[in-house]
Amino acid sequence: MRARSFAMALVLAPASLAGLPGCGTPGATEAREAVASTDVTDADRRAKARLELASAYYARGQLETALDEVKLAMHAKPDLVEAHNLRGLIYAGLGDTALADSSFRRALQLQPRDADALHNYGWFLCQQQQFKDAIAQFDAALTVPQYRATSRTLAAKGLCQAQAGQWLEAEGSLMRSYELDAGNPATAMNLAEVLYRRADFERARFYVGRVNSRPESTNAQSLWLAARIENKLGNLARVSEFGEQLKSRFPRAPEAQLYERRRFDE
Repeated sequence: MRARSFAMALVLAPASLAGLPGCGTPGATEAREAVASTDVTDADRRAKARLELASAYYARGQLETALDEVKLAMHAKPDLVEAHNLRGLIYAGLGDTALADSSFRRALQLQPRDADALHNYGWFLCQQQQFKDAIAQFDAALTVPQYRATSRTLAAKGLCQAQAGQWLEAEGSLMRSYELDAGNPATAMNLAEVLYRRADFERARFYVGRVNSRPESTNAQSLWLAARIENKLGNLARVSEFGEQLKSRFPRAPEAQLYERRRFDE
């Protein structure tokens, strides 16, 4: 499957600030809770402020500035798991795979059960086509007690399995993600894409229909997938309906050009 079909669904979350010392994170060590030093408290405060800035810059795509801020956070607190995790995301975004890998590894060395770091490292490994290791990271994240982003990690796992050509397994992961978060259009879209690849066209129609039923979630990819499904089912009137919507709403999209050329199998 083309990587573009699956890349839309995944949002790599920036390092969670909930794990910062002093923020009431469950599972904080007894030694950390007992720290009363003014210097350490000030360091925590500085690290938190810098990490918040780094996360904000990262979310806006200002990766170099985000990296500067995360380095300042790490200067204040060198063992801050969230900072190493975010640094891994930033370096991945900058294309420095070696430093991204070492950053994620350091985060997991400091806290092997950090679910955000496991998730993000899993997605990074998936992009390096290290599918077996990536899926192992996702599975480890899913076993972390009280993990609140299960649907996100199941979706990422499903996307990675699809990239590996593991269609049946991908369907299972994406279906579980959908059951947990049925309102997520990206999950529905990618589940529909996997079902299309498995020639389960009626079910694929249902899930992409959920996406296209909401104007705010409809896009060129969802309309093009709907047209391709109807083409497989032999419903030429519906093909034309979705194709005309695609040309009207997204005339410059690559999918509109594919429709114009009737390249349904690309």
